[in-house]
Amino acid sequence: MWTVLYIAPSRSVALRIRDFMEAEGILVRLRPLGLRTDDHTTDYEILVTEVELEEAQEVLHQALQVRQFRELRTK
Repeated sequence: MWTVLYIAPSRSVALRIRDFMEAEGILVRLRPLGLRTDDHTTDYEILVTEVELEEAQEVLHQALQVRQFRELRTK
């Protein structure tokens, strides 16, 4: 069964997280939320299998830490 791991604020963020997860061997599905016609401003659910949820949470945490570090470094 698939479960929501994270809600990304845009398609581009969702795709980056998906790529990061898949590089770690985690299966990912993306599902747009809402009825907006512009995919870039629509929120996206990032779904993973229940079996991989705990590992996916750790990978997501790592991905977000890397992103925050990069943002701080460029300021």
